[in-house]
Amino acid sequence: ARLVVLLHALAGCGPAVIPPPTGPGPAQVPSSESFAAAPAPLPPVPLVEGSLAIAVVYPAPTDLVSARDSTFIFGSAGTGTATLTVNGQPVEVWPNGAWLAWLAIPADSDLVFSIEARTATDSARLDYPVRRPRRFVAPDSGVWIDTLSFSPAGPAWWPGRELLPVRLRAVAGAEVRLRLPDGTLVPLGAQPGPEEMPAGIRAFDRDTANLLGAPGSRGARYLGALPAESFGEAPGPMVGAPPGDSAVPCAAIEKQCLVVPPERIEVQAILGSDTARAWWDFRMAPLAAPVPVVLNDDPLGKGDTDSLTVGRARPGATYHWFFPTGTRTVATGRLGDDLRLRLSEGQEVWVPAADAVALPAGTPAIRATVGSLTATPREGWVTLRIPISARVPFRMEEERNRLTVRLYGALGDVDWIRYGAPDPWLREIRWLQAASDEVTISIDLAGGLWGYRARWQGSDLVLDLRRPPRVDAARPFAGRRIVVDPGHPPAGARGPTGLREAEANLAIALVLRDLLAAEGADVRLTRDADTALDLNPRTRFADTLNAELLVSIHNNALPDGVNPFTNNGSSVFYNHPRSEPLARAIQEAFVRELPVQGLGVARGDLALVRPTWMPAVLTEGLFMMLPDQEAALRTAEGQHRYARAVRDGIRAYLAAVAAPGRSDVP
Repeated sequence: ARLVVLLHALAGCGPAVIPPPTGPGPAQVPSSESFAAAPAPLPPVPLVEGSLAIAVVYPAPTDLVSARDSTFIFGSAGTGTATLTVNGQPVEVWPNGAWLAWLAIPADSDLVFSIEARTATDSARLDYPVRRPRRFVAPDSGVWIDTLSFSPAGPAWWPGRELLPVRLRAVAGAEVRLRLPDGTLVPLGAQPGPEEMPAGIRAFDRDTANLLGAPGSRGARYLGALPAESFGEAPGPMVGAPPGDSAVPCAAIEKQCLVVPPERIEVQAILGSDTARAWWDFRMAPLAAPVPVVLNDDPLGKGDTDSLTVGRARPGATYHWFFPTGTRTVATGRLGDDLRLRLSEGQEVWVPAADAVALPAGTPAIRATVGSLTATPREGWVTLRIPISARVPFRMEEERNRLTVRLYGALGDVDWIRYGAPDPWLREIRWLQAASDEVTISIDLAGGLWGYRARWQGSDLVLDLRRPPRVDAARPFAGRRIVVDPGHPPAGARGPTGLREAEANLAIALVLRDLLAAEGADVRLTRDADTALDLNPRTRFADTLNAELLVSIHNNALPDGVNPFTNNGSSVFYNHPRSEPLARAIQEAFVRELPVQGLGVARGDLALVRPTWMPAVLTEGLFMMLPDQEAALRTAEGQHRYARAVRDGIRAYLAAVAAPGRSDVP
């Protein structure tokens, strides 16, 4: 469901999308079964001969369908003996009554699906309205301005000596400019290229023709910059102030607003002798100096967070930094709910403004000093203590046999690097003043990294680097502690006949637990009943148990606008390099076991596979929205084949770990 897609993407729980196919890489775990015979078909869909009853599962009445020209709708007819049409187009009905349609839709009107179903003795009709997000639709002729495209959309706090980038969309070929309240005209330049593509299609549609943009579009993007001056009502202090809502500007297509709001920016688009005008209700306050801040994702002290503030390269971008509570730096700007931090002279980052607390005025900017390093080999890991004079921002950069710590706002004074007792796994520790205020510490390892932890002790940064376990090649599962996570609830996809993803995931996980335990593994489930469990407790559970592997079981769905009949199959997601060989091994097993196309492995910035002390993957074996795949997930055979593929993949991976001389697995 579309709601599920959004929750997946925002919460990082697991993708409700599919990646483009990924070819084999050098870290692929080989298998003697790579060229086995084609897998057996999925279990046959059972015949259901019930009463005729049209039901729509997706989109639900609360869903917003964001597709532009085509979308899918699915549900059940109640009986497999029915014939069905949607908007006059014949749609296949599976023996169990499930149906899935991929249909063209109008771009600029209300959307109603007319569904008609018939049996030999009965008929039914349902006119099903679908909600769509508010979106500007350009007229076929004339000059226009898309007021919904004004960026930034909320209030801004910006340094007085720095121009603020702005953008908007208007008719192609126009002269576009801003008229400031004092009469100053600011020209905007056209950005060449096609219309922006919806994120779901750009990332996950396998049909490259769909990625070229809308042909013949009359719209263009226009870019410019505003001086950091006071506009509109004062938005208040930068740190701690609610962003507020900008008033909706004049109607999107009107050529001239009838009422001129005071102290607002006028947007003009001129095409020949025709001019369109709109008013941008924009608020901005100039920022005299950076504001020292400390980060805390739990300002109310509820204790229900992961004590990390996520950082992005720009507002709305994917996660790239993770700052523990107590990290100090300075804020240099804010756009709406996003706060810009200066990590070092060459690096800025955007974080949620709600996670920052202003420090007292006059608090000096941090230039922390990094002191001598001490490594302590332990039974299953190596501890590295990095003394720092203050809790500066840092970033961990993991490679196959190396971990690099990048410390921002720091100066190096590393006189000694003490290794402790001899440890052949710990090869070398090096430090570098990479920039005037950045220190990097690189830890080179003789073998793969199994996982790491980073935590503050006072102002010392303490790292635990986990070494690979010793695996018995003859009995690779013996003694291995593996956490299996049945993905969802909350949220999750639904199939055409109403099967919840959380139910299917749990059924597979229970089978997988028994298969792994039969071969000697110590298997723990994050949940063994149909109960809701948030994301953080799942990874924390695996971490607390000191598990050696984490596998999260999921089944897939698609974002609006992506054809489900050509974009479905099996895939496995990972985050860290240490987890890629495990993902590839399980994906190979999916290809051997399940008769669906293999979509390959993909790196994903997902909460279930990112903050882990061990290799972790998230599997997407089948698609809930495909009627035959949903039906297979209801059967013991389908659940067993999914679980067997995961087991076989883990076995191949562990066998590779046990093999001497392998450099492509942790």
